[in-house]
Amino acid sequence: MLGSIWPFLKDPANLAILGSIGAGFATIIAGAWAVFTFFAKKSERGPSAPSVTADHGSVAAGRDITAPVTLGLDEKGVGQEVRKAQEPLRDELERLAAQVARDNGVEIAPLRAILVKLGEAGVKDEDIPKRLDEKAEELIKLRAKVDAHQQGSPGLAAIAQEAQALIVKGDLNGASRALTARREVSRTRRIDASREDAEILALEARVDDLQLAYRTAAEKYAEAAALVVPFDTEQQWRFLLDQAGELYKQGHEFGDDAALTEAIGVYRRCLALAPRPERPLDWAKTQMNLGNALRVLGERESGTARLEEAVSAFRNALQEFTRARAPLQWAQTQNSLGLALWRLLGERESGTARLEEAVAAFREALQENTRARVPLERAGTQTNLGIALRALGARESGTARLEEAVSAYREALQELTRERVPLQWARTQVNLGVALSSLGERESGTARLEEAVAAFREALKEWTRERVPLRWAVPQMNLGNALRALGERESGTARLEEAVAAYREALQARTRARVPFLWAQTQENLAEAHLAFFGKDSQPRHLDDALEAVDVALEEFCKAKADFYIEKAECLRETISRRKANYSITAFLRLPS
Repeated sequence: MLGSIWPFLKDPANLAILGSIGAGFATIIAGAWAVFTFFAKKSERGPSAPSVTADHGSVAAGRDITAPVTLGLDEKGVGQEVRKAQEPLRDELERLAAQVARDNGVEIAPLRAILVKLGEAGVKDEDIPKRLDEKAEELIKLRAKVDAHQQGSPGLAAIAQEAQALIVKGDLNGASRALTARREVSRTRRIDASREDAEILALEARVDDLQLAYRTAAEKYAEAAALVVPFDTEQQWRFLLDQAGELYKQGHEFGDDAALTEAIGVYRRCLALAPRPERPLDWAKTQMNLGNALRVLGERESGTARLEEAVSAFRNALQEFTRARAPLQWAQTQNSLGLALWRLLGERESGTARLEEAVAAFREALQENTRARVPLERAGTQTNLGIALRALGARESGTARLEEAVSAYREALQELTRERVPLQWARTQVNLGVALSSLGERESGTARLEEAVAAFREALKEWTRERVPLRWAVPQMNLGNALRALGERESGTARLEEAVAAYREALQARTRARVPFLWAQTQENLAEAHLAFFGKDSQPRHLDDALEAVDVALEEFCKAKADFYIEKAECLRETISRRKANYSITAFLRLPS
């Protein structure tokens, strides 16, 4: 069906013809156009799980539609075919939108409009439910702001009422247009009118945020800040903080480093508007937000300058966000400080000092992030603590840190349940499995390795190939590693056979074309499994398979100029070649004279 309609709809002349046929038919075609645009974008990114979008009652069509469609001037016939093509995913769309609407107590119409924007922005299929939940929360905040404005001046109340009605109907573009139109009328007013205009801009920005138009939202917050400069410094600070927040979202969610750099600049302006002696908590809030932007940007850069600045910003915030004065903000800042010290600096330095500081920061955060008060936030901090402890354990000879990491992950799983947050549950299962594998490698028994295998198999129940193919490959490869370690300690070859199968499964998603470096790492692990196989049954085919796998891995490591991996793979190749030569000599000596 897509093959016959898509070229037709892309032709501007055909669109002009369709536009002249009639409003009802044009509406149908417009809905189909949005659907086909969405799925065309999905197809350009490669195969993925089916997803759906809709706008004001339109229904998105999936990729496996084969019903024939006749395009011409038969409005009724074409309309029926389009509706028929859209039908398969109608229920799926309605279930998703209805569930989020029920869970958050919001109307379904604006959620449908947001679904369309998520699809147009190219949001990953597996991320859509979470992102829709987040936008539902933003919708609640927007409604609260609109409701508050309805209690204000008659002019602002009328504007807010109109915007509220359009938002409830799901006409987010209409709401934005309505707010824009009203704002233009109010520009001639003096100070009160400027303040009102700024608030309207902020409302527009919130609508833009719902539609992922973060740069547009940032521009409107900047304009709002400019309007109040002559008479309200504190309000100017708030608008600029919102502007920086939108730029941060643009940079964080879309990989836009320029937006992050802009956000950092705006946060620094905010610091000047909220002097510490006069407004210490606002100053601390700005420092924390500045630290987050520096941390994310620093993670993408090779140096550590941004990360050092992030650590300084978090430490500055903690001077005012004390535990006694602002306990939850203090805990949040401690967690952010721990992330900067561990995930970024700790991974780039050979020592353990930064990791020790990160562990201390996470433990501090847990004192206020209690399970009774903020259960999910606590679980997140527990997960961060576990990863930092595992990183420390990898650099130390004992097992105490690894044992602590396992305990932290298990505690996190008490809140991060499969029913509540399935993808986070799966991620934590993977982390738990890696920690257990590390413990198993340092112990003589197999109990820890068996637990690791079980954890990876659990993660694969939610991180499926259809749902998250690249994530699915992670527990598959780790499962192969744990099975290989078990196979090397057992007399049979069953575990090694499972390990080889797991690596080959991972390679189905980690293709050479898609992720060449990860593909090479998996090939290297596969080579090690074949080498272990040879140690069990002395079959020379295993050495041939191992040599083939390590050679292709070396090709990609050399392309990437990854010296550490090149050296490691060359050592493995040398070992395989030596075994192969020894086997050949032995086989020759055994020949009858």
